[in-house]
Amino acid sequence: MSKKEIRIGLVGYGFMGRTHTNAYKRVGDFFPELKFIPKLQAVCARNEERVKAFADQWGYASVETDWRKLVERDDIDAIDICTPNNMHAEIAIAAAQAGKMVLCEKPLARSVAEAQPMVDAIEKAGVPNTVYFNYRRIPAVTLAKQLIDSNKLGKIFHFRSNFLQDWTISPELPQGGEGLWRLDNDAAGSGVTGDLLAHCIDTAMWLNGGIKDVSAMTETFIKERVHTATGEKQQVGIDDACLFHCHFENGSLGLFESTRYARGHKALFTFEINGEHASIKWNLHDLSRLAYFDHRDASIERGWRSIHVTDGDQPYMDKWWVPGLSIGYEHSFVHQVADFFKNLEEGKPCSPTFKEAHQTQKVCEAVLESAKSKSWKNTHVEW
Repeated sequence: MSKKEIRIGLVGYGFMGRTHTNAYKRVGDFFPELKFIPKLQAVCARNEERVKAFADQWGYASVETDWRKLVERDDIDAIDICTPNNMHAEIAIAAAQAGKMVLCEKPLARSVAEAQPMVDAIEKAGVPNTVYFNYRRIPAVTLAKQLIDSNKLGKIFHFRSNFLQDWTISPELPQGGEGLWRLDNDAAGSGVTGDLLAHCIDTAMWLNGGIKDVSAMTETFIKERVHTATGEKQQVGIDDACLFHCHFENGSLGLFESTRYARGHKALFTFEINGEHASIKWNLHDLSRLAYFDHRDASIERGWRSIHVTDGDQPYMDKWWVPGLSIGYEHSFVHQVADFFKNLEEGKPCSPTFKEAHQTQKVCEAVLESAKSKSWKNTHVEW
């Protein structure tokens, strides 16, 4: 089968730049049936010496130090945005207007208002697009979706999820700059709500449908931190921790928690769903297993079972190893790239699109508004 190259222009060479690039490099090896394959055409970042080193290490054909020049290039088909959140909108809008496909790291933007012109530009240009809410594509999470859609759980009553970390507890940690921009509200737009809960919210709505309204509280435990740009102490504008509960459109109740102040947890993302017939739960630290309880089992053998998601008839696993051998975090990005190219071949949108990610943004913003006003807030999600 003849292949068509999609020439990638990557903006940003940090953690996400590496994960996306790894996905581009591996997708053709494990998804050989794809008609479209990526070509690492150019990578862009402001530091010329470091971006050249990244290009040499990962195999990009060229470099740019101005993303505008990257967007203008005729030899670039798709722009992949791996920058801090405050740069997403400008790059995505320019890329769409230039007729480029656009792939963007989450969250879509810093606010609903900032995200709306991105959605408008994408839809006006009619360009293929997707947002990297990658946890959807961990096989055990995709299997959870299949179980729910097949009505194995019956009517859903509860959805609870958390995302716990512990890396910002020290008051000596500065805010802003490379590596710590997530602590700077101007760059990030929010703290754990946009960075961590956005994953929980996207996964929850994908599995369980739209969120109707929320009641939340947030806390910033360390009120001032030195800013790397000024060397002076400044007020911290992000949320260090957030709790909220909600109503889903299907009548179920949701309970969510995220914090960067949970000692002993580096990246604990979990969810549990309780239905009339069965329950499921999943844990990122044991990402290849999905726990399942079915009340319809005979009472003498009824109990939680652990489904090891490694068999070839389970989501994505026919592309990898033999049954019993697990895959990891990085493979979720390979799956997203594979799905993007497969949908491109079939002329279909690759979920989550910018429009869908905008719905997650609406929930995040409602959460922050609820915490500020100490009242219930409608999300205005269109589901």
